[in-house]
Amino acid sequence: MRLLLVEDHERFAEFVKNGLEREGFTVDAVTTAANADAAFAAVSYDTVILDLGLPDADGLTLLKAWRDQGNSTPVLILTARDGVDDRVKGLNSGGDDYLLKPFEMQELIARIRALLRRPGGTLGTVIEVGNIAFDTSAREVRIQNKAITISRREMGVLEHLMRRAGRVVPKDVIEDKIYGFDEEVSSNSVEVHVSRLRKRLTASHADCAVHTIRGVGYLLAVDEENNGLV
Repeated sequence: MRLLLVEDHERFAEFVKNGLEREGFTVDAVTTAANADAAFAAVSYDTVILDLGLPDADGLTLLKAWRDQGNSTPVLILTARDGVDDRVKGLNSGGDDYLLKPFEMQELIARIRALLRRPGGTLGTVIEVGNIAFDTSAREVRIQNKAITISRREMGVLEHLMRRAGRVVPKDVIEDKIYGFDEEVSSNSVEVHVSRLRKRLTASHADCAVHTIRGVGYLLAVDEENNGLV
């Protein structure tokens, strides 16, 4: 899952970004409203974490503009403004949750996961395809009820394929979800992660396989239902 962090304090932003990435999220961090607006227009984010005191605009103005455009991406307001009126204004402007600074990282992570579990969100408790079970909250993959070791990138690939099991997922969609703006991506990065994921699934006796649809992307399906795919 890919998040947008809008925070003008760079050291604080790095702290939050690192904490979220340790939990398996892909995070783009920007420091201005202009950059946030550009990123928001370019990428389909699962959640936005928005500071209000930005150097070039008020965060609430930015949030209201997004809502006026019809975008319903969950937004968690992260700010030091602690007045009741501030919280009411933030929620009335389109915020889905409001967390005051300072805060504990585990609370931020819990609130993000709660937003993603809401109807229409991208976070379910457990996704199951064949004998593979993915606990999206615990970030754990089990095959035949046995936990397997899997890298963060491979987990990201698997999650997107499981959410669209039986359908082709374009390569660029996977790439957009597992890499942030500031990460170097080679031309065959997704292929490498898919190759490693295939080996893990085979070694763990998964009854599903990742099939390559040449020139398009990848498809995850139970083997017996996909004769003829490569």
